[in-house]
This record gives sequence, structure tokens and C-alpha cells, in this order.
Amino acid sequence: MAQAAETPAIKAVDIHKSFDGRPILRGVSFEVYPGETLAIIGPSGCGKSTILKILCGLLEPDSGEVIKETHDIGLVFQGSALLNSYTVRENLQLALRGRKLSKADEEEQIRKTLALVGLADHLDHYPSELSGGQQKRTSFARAVVYNPRIILYDEPTTGLDPVMSTIIEDYMIELERELHAASIVVTHQYSTWTRTADRIIMMHAGRIVWTGDPSEAVDSDNAYIYQFAHAKREGPMLDA
Repeated sequence: MAQAAETPAIKAVDIHKSFDGRPILRGVSFEVYPGETLAIIGPSGCGKSTILKILCGLLEPDSGEVIKETHDIGLVFQGSALLNSYTVRENLQLALRGRKLSKADEEEQIRKTLALVGLADHLDHYPSELSGGQQKRTSFARAVVYNPRIILYDEPTTGLDPVMSTIIEDYMIELERELHAASIVVTHQYSTWTRTADRIIMMHAGRIVWTGDPSEAVDSDNAYIYQFAHAKREGPMLDA
């Protein structure tokens, strides 16, 4: 985990966002440091995906700002979002376009990254020839093939069985260690935020209602995180 004295890799400052007059984000602020993974959790509709889109530049906030140490950002989509007519190699080559690498260096980087996610033997496979888990891992490889300083994960284990979820979580932990990137993962899945995150923020109705580390979440007396962590029907989230 990063040292507090470091400069944040990415920082959200008092972010507000509304759609059609309906507030979605109401003054969200946080920072993430190099080598740290922050999980953003909370019920559906609380603003998690909106803040992720603002962080990567797909949306503009109504007010507030995002301060980035770098524009080298890798995004792992909820679906694999691979181009079906391209091989695994070609999907990764697209991510390296404009990086001014020699053909040999490009090939070495692709092979090295695929080896990191256990797909070194699948260079010339098409997405249709891969399992769902292999497609997800290819998506990981494409997002990090140019060694980004910031990695954003959008529900990376959604729809996967428990074994494959564990494998994907293991890769997330390995990528943090290998790249020393600042990582942000938006997730509902208990195992993902307890296993991969160094720190958690919980959102509800567009605001941050709790922050802490995974070891504090289950036993916290905060009503929001207690209800979420224990999957209780009773609690303040029913008032959303």
C-alpha cells in the first residue's frame, strides 16, 4: 500500500453531477495513491459507475474537478469489450497504437503482458475461441499492456462463477504488485472488495457515507456499511 506522503495519482474534488435535474453525485471527494487499490461500493444507482466515467473522461462533472498525475489510464470494462474480428494479439496492438514502439518491442510487451494473465499461448486466438474467463483476462491484458499508472475496473467479476472470480481477483492483486499503479474498482461483490482493496469508500444516494479498510467493514457500527456487508434487509439503504 502507498505511503501517505506520496502525491495522489488521481484525486476527485467535490464532484457533482445531475442528469435531467436529478442529482447523481453530491460532492464526492477522494484520492488514490500509487500502489493502492480503492474499492467503490454501494447499492445500484448510488453513483459508482458515474464517478468512474468522470474519472476516465467519458463524462464531465457539473462542478468539481479530477486531478490526475498522468493520463496513462487503463480501463477494464464490465464486459470484455473485445473486437471479435481481431485476434488476441491484434486487440492488444490496438491499445499500443501511437506508443512508438518497434515491432520487436511491441511483440515483447504483448507476450509479457499475456504471460502475466496466463494467456501466453493464445496470441492468435479470436475472442469467440476463448472462454468467458479468458476473454476477461484478455480485457485485463489490453488495459495494462502499456503499463498505465492508473487502472479503473468496472465490476470486473460480475457474472463470473466463484472460482473464476477468485482467479480474476488474484490477477488484480498481481497487477497492483507488478505495476505499482493506482487502482480503483467499482464492485458489488463481497469477495472482490474484501480481497483486492486496501481502502474502501461506500456510496449511497450520491454521497460517500463510509470509508475504511476491508478489515473494518464487517464489524463497523456505521449503519450503511453494516447493512451492505451483512446483506441485511433492514437499514438506511431502504430509504433511498
